[in-house]
Amino acid sequence: MEIRALGGQGLEVGAEGLGLMGMSAHYGATDETESLATIDRALELGVTLLDTAEGYGPFLNEQLLGKALAGRRDAAVVATKTGIEFTDEGALRGHNATPEYIRRSADRSLRHLGTDHIDLYYLHRVDPDVPIEESVGAMAELVAAGKVRHIGLCEAAPATIARAHAVHPLAAVQTEYSLFERGIEYDGVLDTLRELGIGLVAYSPLGRGFLSGAITTPDDFAADDFRRTDPRFQGENFGRNLAVVGQVRRLASEKGVTPSQLALAWTLNRGAVPIPGTKRRRYLEENIAATAVTITDADLAAIDAVAPHGVVCGERYAPELMKNLNG
Repeated sequence: MEIRALGGQGLEVGAEGLGLMGMSAHYGATDETESLATIDRALELGVTLLDTAEGYGPFLNEQLLGKALAGRRDAAVVATKTGIEFTDEGALRGHNATPEYIRRSADRSLRHLGTDHIDLYYLHRVDPDVPIEESVGAMAELVAAGKVRHIGLCEAAPATIARAHAVHPLAAVQTEYSLFERGIEYDGVLDTLRELGIGLVAYSPLGRGFLSGAITTPDDFAADDFRRTDPRFQGENFGRNLAVVGQVRRLASEKGVTPSQLALAWTLNRGAVPIPGTKRRRYLEENIAATAVTITDADLAAIDAVAPHGVVCGERYAPELMKNLNG
C-alpha cells in the first residue's frame, strides 16, 4: 500500500487506515478474536493508521488495540482522542477540553494502550466552554513531554482550525467525508486544510455502511446498533437514500468494483486518508482493494451526477449530537 504524508508535519501513514470503533461499541455484537485477527490482517496489508478513542467502550477499544499491538508497537500509527470526559469507571460526564482533563485522559489512554506515546492525538469535539487555544496548548505540552507526537482536531469549523493551528501545528483534522457527506467542500473546512497544509482523515467514508450496498432495510441493524437513531436510516429518508445507493451500485458494477471500493476510491482521489470501520477480515480486504482502483474524470462526473452535495436526506446525527459538530 502506498505511504502518504498526512499533513505537513512529517507524519506518514498508509493510504487507507482502519477505524476500530465498531470492534467495541455502537455497531452491534462484538467478537474480540475476529477483531484482533482483523487488526493483524490490516497490518499485513500495509495499513498503519489505526483509529480509536477513549470513549469507544469507553476504554475497551483502546485496551483492544493495546492488546493487538503488544510486542509490535512500531508497526502502527496510533490515533486516539480526548475532550469528552469519562470517569475512571466509564461514566460519561460530557465535554471537557480543559488542560487538566486533557493531561489526565492522555495518561489514562497511554495506560490502556500499553504504550509510552500516542502518534496522533485528537480533540474529539471542541468544548464550547474552553477556548481552543487552551485545549491545544495542553496538547502541545504533551508533544513537548514526548507523550504525543502529533495533534489534530475532529469536527471543527474553519476559524477554530486556524486558531488551533496558530498555537501548535495540526497534522490532521478528522471529519465525516464520503459520497454521502460532502459538506466540507462547501463550508470552508476543506479549503482551510489545504491552505494550512493540514491532512484530512475521513471517517464514515462508507456512509456508516450505507454505501457498502449491504444494508437494504433498517431491520438489518442489531437492536443496540446506534444507526437505528440516525436520521438517515429512518422513515422516508431510508428509502430515498437507498435509491442513491442504488445509483452508486450501478456505477460500481459498470466499473467492475464493489460499491464500497468505488466510494473509498473516490475519497482517496479527493486527497483524504479514509478510515473505514470494520470488525471482519473479509470486509477489510475488500476495502483495502480500493487503493488499487483508479478514478477517472469520467468516473468523477458520473459520481457527481448521482451523488451531488445535499442529495442525502437527513442529518448526520440525532439532534442532541448535531449541536456538538463544527465547534
